[in-house]
Amino acid sequence: MPHNTRIIEATPQKVWDVLADGWLYPLWVVGASRMREVDDHWPEVGSRIHHSVGVWPALVDDHTEVTDVTPGASLTLRARAWPAGEAAVHLRLTPAADGTEVRIEEDVVSGPGTLTPPPLRGLSLKWRNTESLRRLAFIAERRR
Repeated sequence: MPHNTRIIEATPQKVWDVLADGWLYPLWVVGASRMREVDDHWPEVGSRIHHSVGVWPALVDDHTEVTDVTPGASLTLRARAWPAGEAAVHLRLTPAADGTEVRIEEDVVSGPGTLTPPPLRGLSLKWRNTESLRRLAFIAERRR
């Protein structure tokens, strides 16, 4: 599965606090443009954030669901953006000397996106998730 890692100069708890606030999702996830609703029990398994993907006026309303979670350490999501498809996303936080190593793994699991050859799909996901981790770092490192 294509993956990216980044050292974020913040504690694992500060990084987790950003991930656990569903309203911040479009600030760090490339492609997500706005939040419509966040389930009260986010990020518990089965909870969802309801977001829009794209650029106005061509917005697609969809949701992302938590499929597995270890609070403070890992979060696994099923991100939907139909008609493009769905992706499995796994984020893992590991304490590091300079803060937190964040690893994100993502791949398309259903829909037309699966027709893209894996090397090309992996390259586009690598670019996208490099920027997503950069944005996540900006938020976590500057939050009080």
